[in-house]
Amino acid sequence: MIWENNDDIRLIECENKSRVIQRHLNDCRDERRPYVFITNTMKIKPLHRLLVPVSMLEEETYKAEICTYIARKTGAHIILLQAKDYGSRARQNVNRIITHIEAVNKRIQEAPDAENQSSLITYEVVLARKNSFKLMQEAAERQRDFYHDLLILTASRDYGLDDIIFGPPERKAIQRALVPVMLVNPREDLFSLCD
Repeated sequence: MIWENNDDIRLIECENKSRVIQRHLNDCRDERRPYVFITNTMKIKPLHRLLVPVSMLEEETYKAEICTYIARKTGAHIILLQAKDYGSRARQNVNRIITHIEAVNKRIQEAPDAENQSSLITYEVVLARKNSFKLMQEAAERQRDFYHDLLILTASRDYGLDDIIFGPPERKAIQRALVPVMLVNPREDLFSLCD
């Protein structure tokens, strides 16, 4: 797996209990690396398909570098799940991620090594059924629709009153997920990944 023996990614193996997951989420608030949750209820498989929900929030575009990094290393197909919002911000974020993927593909094509041609990153865009506020929940619930092997989410920037009382959406997604969940911190000054 991409996260085994990889200092660029933090691995968190834990029980699928709210308080345990929340404790780890709190510990990772200032984490510079992406972090992967693997609970005792998740099935670990080789990475062939990555599910990347994309909401209207600007920080969603930080997942572009993560998903292209993983796709290049594993050959996985990227599924961009675009929030069904009335505005155009979710679509703009999807377009920014696609622009990043296409730029990586262009560099691969221009490389003098012909073997790189087979490592082009493939992706598709799927329109979600729910809006940006319920997108993480939908991504966790529709696992059997996408047959993905890894779910890539953006952690909450700050916990609001709802998050404190009912729990943040990423914790709920981790609890529902049947596959490992990777989280990326939303602040650029905390983001770090080497290629």
